[in-house]
Amino acid sequence: MDAEALPQRPAGGRRSRTQDSRPSKIAKNGISGNERAQPSERPDDLPEYRSSAEHNQNFEYLDHTADVQLHAWGATLSEALANTGLAMYNYMTPLSGLTVNTSLDRTFEAEGHDMQSLVFNFLDELLFIFSTEFFTCKELKVIELDQANWKIKAQGRGDIFDRQKHESGTEVKAITYSAMQINEKEGDAELFVIVDI
Repeated sequence: MDAEALPQRPAGGRRSRTQDSRPSKIAKNGISGNERAQPSERPDDLPEYRSSAEHNQNFEYLDHTADVQLHAWGATLSEALANTGLAMYNYMTPLSGLTVNTSLDRTFEAEGHDMQSLVFNFLDELLFIFSTEFFTCKELKVIELDQANWKIKAQGRGDIFDRQKHESGTEVKAITYSAMQINEKEGDAELFVIVDI
């Protein structure tokens, strides 16, 4: 994929979770949700279009009219899929504020009829469990990805979201197919997924 084909981030950078009228909360490291991470906090080898990575995570948020676009990557498609799920969770509540309760470990499974429907159904399953049980993954690993039969299985570790102890971000209402991109080449994969907020 050449550089011209890559999506360009609009001037002004990514939209912050706290860009609306809610007051900004200051994290333990002194960076509020309205501030970008300083360049020294990011790996120097990230391509420009991945330079807004969230606190050394393999995902970022790109502006989109009335929605937000999740952009996640990894060395493999499995890693990129897991990082897309983590990006969604992090948008709803910062991963840094979550703990891992091993008694709540979850297995997620989804099927599709092609790669886009598999990505959609996988993220939709993660969102459904969050919406019904408040289970939020701090760690997510794809343990099986069957691209011949369009099936995925992932292991999630995290905790139950509790407004009394976890910071609230922005609610993700739904996953969309709009402008979904799945790019894979040897040693690198990335996904762009727009979610309705």
